Amino acid sequence: MRSVTGKRVERRLVAVLAADVAGYSRLMGADEEGTLAQLKACRKALVDPKIAEHRGHIVKTTGDGMLVEFASAVDAARCAVEVQRRRAKQNTNVPPDARIEFRIGIHVGDIMVDDKDIFGDGVNIAARLEGIAEPGGICISDDAQRQIRGKIELTFDDIGPQLLKNIAEPMRVWRVQIDKNSPSAPKKTTADAGRPLPLPDKPSIAVLPFQNMSGDPEQEYFADGIVEDIITALSQFKSLFVIARNSSFTYKGKTVDIKEVGKELGVHYVLEGSVRKSAGRVRITGQLIDSLTGAHVWADKYDGKLEDIFDLQDEITTSVVAQLVTHVQVSEIERANRKPTASLDAYDCYWRGCAQHWKYTKLGSGAALSYFAKAVELDPSFSSAYALAAVVYSARRQNGWMVNIAEESAEAIKLARLAIETGQTDGTVLCRGGFILALFAGELDFGAECTRRGLTMNPNFAYGWSYSAYVQLYLGEYDIALEHFGKNERLDPCDPARMYRKLGTALSHFFLGNYKEAMRVMQKTVSEFPAFASGWRVLAISGAMAGEIASANKATSKALELDPSRTVSSLIPLLPLRRSNDLERYREAFLRAGFPA
Repeated sequence: MRSVTGKRVERRLVAVLAADVAGYSRLMGADEEGTLAQLKACRKALVDPKIAEHRGHIVKTTGDGMLVEFASAVDAARCAVEVQRRRAKQNTNVPPDARIEFRIGIHVGDIMVDDKDIFGDGVNIAARLEGIAEPGGICISDDAQRQIRGKIELTFDDIGPQLLKNIAEPMRVWRVQIDKNSPSAPKKTTADAGRPLPLPDKPSIAVLPFQNMSGDPEQEYFADGIVEDIITALSQFKSLFVIARNSSFTYKGKTVDIKEVGKELGVHYVLEGSVRKSAGRVRITGQLIDSLTGAHVWADKYDGKLEDIFDLQDEITTSVVAQLVTHVQVSEIERANRKPTASLDAYDCYWRGCAQHWKYTKLGSGAALSYFAKAVELDPSFSSAYALAAVVYSARRQNGWMVNIAEESAEAIKLARLAIETGQTDGTVLCRGGFILALFAGELDFGAECTRRGLTMNPNFAYGWSYSAYVQLYLGEYDIALEHFGKNERLDPCDPARMYRKLGTALSHFFLGNYKEAMRVMQKTVSEFPAFASGWRVLAISGAMAGEIASANKATSKALELDPSRTVSSLIPLLPLRRSNDLERYREAFLRAGFPA
């Protein structure tokens, strides 16, 4: 590749480490000479030697920050962890407001080299990851984590997709656990601390991602689709408690201890298995494990032609249910085994679309809509495809990805109506369609009725409780909204997108006048998802109404830094509130918090 001047630009794939000092401006303001001397001594005695030891190359330094290039992510991670651990020990007897603490970000990517400097997305992403790291902490990209895991004795916390400033698409980010006993280590969740969630009062199960044995990574979507269908079928049984897909799939690609999975998700049974698709045939294996004892309850293998896939899924579902529920009505089995389409091609397009939607990126949302459009073209009665396509538009609206807001909103409404019209007996379709009509068309009563009917059919549909909670929030039924958000959390405790559940919870408290509680919920959320602009906005307006002006101003600044285009006039219509006094309070809170009108 050549630059505009004709000079050839060198490119290479490297691990980039970006670091800076947390609170450097504050430290310099308090003691300029002392801070500078302390930083120089720390670099000379610790940072620079560690970089050299792990074969790193300091590309440049900028005051309190530096950019370092490593040949491998393993070297970069080892260096970062050793620096942070040593620095934590050095800071033990130093007052918190006088500590030199580094924030570090690591990414593996393609860079351009020009005049001894490096440029490109690989550099930009590392810098943004450093920006969301905690003082004394390390954040790494998904690409870097894949190259590191299993090669170093480290534990990672998956903090989900993060919107990084000036990076077009959300990126999955991991937080490195520096030292379980270190003050800078992330606070442990209930599941991490080993305190199991209480078991429900009925048989409970989680279905883990099945291993793709096809030898073709492109078939991953198919294996995931099989699992999603099994989860959906099991969810139809009101006599079962079924963990949502989002939480089950946090274990994808990991070696798991079934007993620990049971504790973390609060279930008695775990189903795992594999899928092999080859030359027009499918083999599915499954094994049901008692998480309390680790004993195998049931195992079986299913072989058939690709066109028999629906029958194979039905056999698995029925076999699992037979092990868990002693008295099952024939009508329940028939309803659970009812498939949304008879077209294998439409089914294939649907799961390809789901795989793109679950990436939760602007590009993925566009690809998902194309696949769903093809699915309904092949089967115009495919209600699930209509419903999920409508939900994709809500994600596009939430993240500012819409190209033409009016046209895309109208398309979302159209798809939701088609979904409800063709999916009257599908609880998930009714929940999704009702939520979209409430959100985009303001049809709050009809949306509430659809979500109510949908949850009556399928009380295990975790997102259904979240959809219902938001509709109740729009209606002004904030206590009901909180109850439904709670049910969503129990069914889907590890949802990577749980920040939206927390957002709705905080908004419910806000409109109930519980401003301090709304702040508490959002402070915890933005500490876990620091690039979540909506969270900073709700923290700001809650602080403004609670009289916590300093906290509100700080949150407003962060929200505008992450998303400077949002104004009060653009934000208010995003929440279709029925009560005019709530709408006015919402508007007033934004103005009090200092958002531009």
